[in-house]
Amino acid sequence: MKIERIHQIHELLKERKRISLDELCEIFGVSKNTIRRDIAELEEGGIIRKVYGGIVLKEADIMSLEPFSAREIRNINEKKIIADLAAATVEDGEVIYIDSGTTTMHMLPHLAEKNFLTIVTASIYVLELATRYINLNVIATGGNLQPPIKALVGADVVSCIKNYNFSKIFLAGTGVSIEHGATNASPLECEVKRELVQKSCAKYLLVDNSKFDVASLMTFSDLSNIDHIVTDKNPPEKYLDFFQKNSVNLILPDA
Repeated sequence: MKIERIHQIHELLKERKRISLDELCEIFGVSKNTIRRDIAELEEGGIIRKVYGGIVLKEADIMSLEPFSAREIRNINEKKIIADLAAATVEDGEVIYIDSGTTTMHMLPHLAEKNFLTIVTASIYVLELATRYINLNVIATGGNLQPPIKALVGADVVSCIKNYNFSKIFLAGTGVSIEHGATNASPLECEVKRELVQKSCAKYLLVDNSKFDVASLMTFSDLSNIDHIVTDKNPPEKYLDFFQKNSVNLILPDA
């Protein structure tokens, strides 16, 4: 599948730093036109750059995924408040998706008393924490582990998402802006998030105030496609106007 092939190209470049188009065609058994389309997507994401006869990994990509441990402690109190607000919207008996992220992961303790709740997730942190709560039905998506973000990614995750009917989806992002929408630093994680945004259910984006007016590497959704923004304080006025015009509900601690 295309998503898995792009992931494998990315992994090959991490090992070899440079690879030719002919080698890629031979490795994957596909045409040059197919490989060129894959390369165009990687180039658009800022992961690679083209050189004569092949591609090389951009150094910026090596540094683009900030370690989970560094992100986890930043604005932790605000993240916990946001997670509590988001968890309060969940009802007994629902099937929900919890996205990987350093804010969404804090939802789980607040869901422990829910009855007949099913949680689907690709977050390693959520899966680890779920072992403490035996009453929660937690389903792992499967996929390939990406340690910097403590998440599973790849074609298996996307296939899993297609199979489930969710009542609510709780998304994380590393940046939010009106111009670029909801953004994230990991191209492979963005593939998962884009699939989630296509689902016919309520979508919640959990972001603390530091994420506004920030554009990360790749866009996974226009803000107008998000139903609810959950944050710790009012964003700038331009966002309030945008949310009102596009029927995006803002959930705040004092609301």
